Amino acid sequence: MRRFVKQPKKRGALRLRLGRAYFIARRYAYWAFGGLCFARRRGGVLPHEHFAHQTPLFRQLKDVDMYLQYNKVENLKIALPRISGVILHPGETLSYWRLIGRPTRRKGYLPGMILDSGRFLAGVGGGLCQLSNLIFWMALHTPLTITERHRHGYDVFPDADRTQPFGSGATCYWNYGDLMLRNDTPHQFQLLLNLTDTHLAGRWCADIPLDYRYEIYEKDHAIQSHFWGNTRHNAIWRKKFDFDNNLLYDEPIAENHAIMMYPPFLPDTSQT
Repeated sequence: MRRFVKQPKKRGALRLRLGRAYFIARRYAYWAFGGLCFARRRGGVLPHEHFAHQTPLFRQLKDVDMYLQYNKVENLKIALPRISGVILHPGETLSYWRLIGRPTRRKGYLPGMILDSGRFLAGVGGGLCQLSNLIFWMALHTPLTITERHRHGYDVFPDADRTQPFGSGATCYWNYGDLMLRNDTPHQFQLLLNLTDTHLAGRWCADIPLDYRYEIYEKDHAIQSHFWGNTRHNAIWRKKFDFDNNLLYDEPIAENHAIMMYPPFLPDTSQT
């Protein structure tokens, strides 16, 4: 695996604004003329659950005001009904942003936490990355094909209480930082999402029973030091087993390369 991250470049505000406008317009054109069949239909809950997962809504994060997390919950309440319940029929593609739409104040979205070049900022619609992270992680446990996923370019938080491999999420930014999944199977799959008082929960259901299981793991984890900072790298792999525990295949899913925003090593206390 190639382990290389370039030193970040600082770009002017005008260049950033023009660049975003260009990529947003290009994504609209892709949605309209890219030849994809997008999932948009809903229906009754499909009978067979294939995978379920939930993530906590609130975390004590250093230097992050809690009001941003409360606002995130309000943002999720607006976004979930637009995507929950959608059914992926054979050949269809789920586009995260095409279903949710642009998060704006007029729609009721509040300032939540966003990451910009490793910094914490308040931005309208902030916090929706928790939803794209959850959908991506759950999709890894299904036969759906991930056709677009963007990795986080910065590793912001240490691994305390981490239960999933580093880099197993999917960042999102309107509208060209999308998460897209395609159903290449002959069966229907349905995404279901809900909020509890403490968690964002989701599950994938299908019209056929589950007859396999997946194991997601990492390989080639490494931390590298550069004159300008530290970077972290790994690869996400997936094993598929049948219910007799026979390994059906073992495949690479994604590579991650991120700039670390915290000291990567514990101080040496052996002499104290």
